[in-house]
Amino acid sequence: MNKMLIAGLFLVCSLSVCAQAEVTEQEIESHIKFLTSEKNGGRYPGTKANKRVVKYLIKDFKSNGIQGSKQGYKQPFKAKLRVAKGEAEKPLVPTCNVVGFIEGNDPVLKNEYIVLGAHYDHLGLGGPSSKSDKKNAIHFGADDNASGTAALLEISEKLTAHKAELKRSVMFIAFGAEEQGLLGSKYFTEHPLVPLENIKLMINMDMVGRLNDKKQVYMGGAGTFPGGVDFMKDLGVSLGLNPGVHPGGVGGSDHVSFYKKGISVLGMHTGGHPQYHTPEDTLELINLPGEKMVCEYIFQTILRKASSTEKIYFINQD
Repeated sequence: MNKMLIAGLFLVCSLSVCAQAEVTEQEIESHIKFLTSEKNGGRYPGTKANKRVVKYLIKDFKSNGIQGSKQGYKQPFKAKLRVAKGEAEKPLVPTCNVVGFIEGNDPVLKNEYIVLGAHYDHLGLGGPSSKSDKKNAIHFGADDNASGTAALLEISEKLTAHKAELKRSVMFIAFGAEEQGLLGSKYFTEHPLVPLENIKLMINMDMVGRLNDKKQVYMGGAGTFPGGVDFMKDLGVSLGLNPGVHPGGVGGSDHVSFYKKGISVLGMHTGGHPQYHTPEDTLELINLPGEKMVCEYIFQTILRKASSTEKIYFINQD
């Protein structure tokens, strides 16, 4: 009887692990629902809500077997907040990047890193970056960038299930204070947790939740690593997507901080929309099946690059 019970428990655990190894619409929705809750008030740097989100991210990393650095999962820094023209400067506020790792298995290539990043902060109640005339209204930031943060958690979970295939190491970074001027990624690239020359590719996800009917996924920077344009086009098409692949066009999100340091990048997004930087950027408008497809695209990109021995090096697109 005891043997049967143990066998049953083992089967349940095995099925649970297998279920967690897949990106699901339900988990994407659950992450975005938490991140865009009224309690979290737009995830503004320096607030209790910001700290609550950081705890959520760390808890998820831990539960999925993502390791922290020697200093832990947090990389703290002080953020200078944007103010409207003519307003007095605000005091610096504490926030942080949240960083996790999966170590590669090759004795040499494990010292090389592919970074997957997304910013978790948003505009709080609006401020100078808001596109809305509504004052003191929560800017929920479902697409910008709860969608990217949810994708970060889901892809890291799936990569953990495939860690035996990884030759290179993979680093996951949830950046703080992106909306204040790419502050989290700038801080990381000035205070890297591994030598910058060991980071071979940085993939950034900023607004990946609004895949359109034509299934268009856009990216800049595909020409910054060898064969990147053809690789991203062919892989996207094979997964039923319509990739808009730009060799340059690095854009204006956190991957720019890495590009400026001579690191190959991909900046991934599903396009702009009228709800950008307004209180109307909400969960109801997220295309959950579409985001799942985008997650699979990025997962496959990382899996193939991290499990290969091909050289990845920077190609300047300026």
